[in-house]
Amino acid sequence: MKINDVLRGKGNQVVTISPEATVTELLALLAEHNVGALVVSPDGTSVAGIVSERDVVRLLNSTPDAGEVRVSAIMTSQVHTCGPDDLIDNLMRLMTEQRIRHVPVVVDGALTGIVSIGDVVKSRIGELEFEREQLSNYIAG
Repeated sequence: MKINDVLRGKGNQVVTISPEATVTELLALLAEHNVGALVVSPDGTSVAGIVSERDVVRLLNSTPDAGEVRVSAIMTSQVHTCGPDDLIDNLMRLMTEQRIRHVPVVVDGALTGIVSIGDVVKSRIGELEFEREQLSNYIAG
């Protein structure tokens, strides 16, 4: 199974945030879209970084008045990305080895989607259910 198969099922909408936005704005977007991370992008297409709930928690642990801190100060700028034709198995390995939960999907330098660990698990469960159904049908008849 490929990344594109996951995106086909979930859609390729990606919520982005400007590096100049504040942590208060970040928290509002995370809550509004019910997601755990946002791609940091100055133009909505390029990937400058990624920022997650974990980044906010780390900040709150060290900075009592974190609301006005800029996203650029807490984002991860070395972002692991994947392409739509990459295999899910390779993405699972990357997520496990790098201990990351969100990977932007990029084509020719342009953001085209994002895949979370939840998306990967959901697709894997779907594959296993399909295999189980096929085996049951084979055994039954």
